[in-house]
Amino acid sequence: MIEVRPFESLGGANHGWLDAKHHFSFADYHDPARVHWGSLRVWNDDVIAPRSGFPPHPHANMEIITYVREGAITHEDSLGNKGRTEAGDVQVMSAGTGIRHAEYNLEDEETRIFQIWIVPEQTGGQPSWGAKPFPKDDRAGSFVTLASGLPEDGDALPIRTPARVAGATVRAGETVTYRLGEGRHLYLVPATGAIEVNGVAANARDGVAVRDVAEVAITAREDSEVVLVDAA
Repeated sequence: MIEVRPFESLGGANHGWLDAKHHFSFADYHDPARVHWGSLRVWNDDVIAPRSGFPPHPHANMEIITYVREGAITHEDSLGNKGRTEAGDVQVMSAGTGIRHAEYNLEDEETRIFQIWIVPEQTGGQPSWGAKPFPKDDRAGSFVTLASGLPEDGDALPIRTPARVAGATVRAGETVTYRLGEGRHLYLVPATGAIEVNGVAANARDGVAVRDVAEVAITAREDSEVVLVDAA
């Protein structure tokens, strides 16, 4: 099963400082057919205006991955962590028993992010935060794991759930493949460009939900940057 969810079909709202699109039910947007995809609960496509951002607010029992597409995001939290994550890089927050955090765009340009929430395997645990650069050259023509709770992905930022977040840059005409284990749920979004997934076309910022497929071949119709979640 391969289902394309066009960007124009996503829920969301423009709050002025934040233009948010929701691949899954979130805030005031609810679609009973789009509540989650396996343990993947949220995929928000956020455009944050310059010199604005999310003020401090709480989370618990959620793995929150932020993939910065353009600009930069500055993180602050109740553990005393502070860091700036730039385009192409990733930060992970394990909310655990509870954490308060703020995410600001302190730049003079718009910041564009994917915010991804994955349900943890177990509740509780000490909250944590981390960030890591992933130079795009390392992702040329193949997927690189960005965050993972799978034992074979030791170099990735850790998350507390058997899921993987990966990214790839694919040049026009090239194909990358990804194998999907039995019973797994794959959700991928081209951050830029246009692709085909096993021959099914998807454009920039469309969502592609995949299950019951052993392998996907992702062919770039134009230079593309692709982010995926492989979830239980």
